[in-house]
Amino acid sequence: MGDLRQEAAKTTEKSETRSVVVHGGAAEFTQEILAGRHRMLGDEPVSAGGTDAGPSPYDFLLIALGSCTSITVGMYARRKGWPLEDVSVTLRHSKIHALDCAECETKEGMLDYIERDIHLVGPLTTEQRSRLLNIANKCPVHRTLTSEVDIQTRAV
Repeated sequence: MGDLRQEAAKTTEKSETRSVVVHGGAAEFTQEILAGRHRMLGDEPVSAGGTDAGPSPYDFLLIALGSCTSITVGMYARRKGWPLEDVSVTLRHSKIHALDCAECETKEGMLDYIERDIHLVGPLTTEQRSRLLNIANKCPVHRTLTSEVDIQTRAV
């Protein structure tokens, strides 16, 4: 555990870029995850051969999008002084056939499909609700997921 914490601290010190360290044995799916000073577990569900000791990788993807969405919507409403009292984001991930997506550029194979339902609580006007839904699409994680991403992988 100490080595993982040192590695997380070392990679974070290099720049302002956030680092996450994930470590797991080859015999099982359970992963120890360090994100800054936060420690958590990731795993696969029992149905996929895991022990369900933590969220799955796709759960973490939805967690990232959902939390970013809620934070962004709440921050925007606070800046505007709007009467938003609570935000709840429910997300679902699945795979769909590309042919079933009329607005998608890809027309072959399978696509990742994320449904995001945002529940806004408070005496907001119709215009405010509409603007907050628009702002949800501007959260940084949403932008990352819908943009070109360059992932460099190397053995160290």
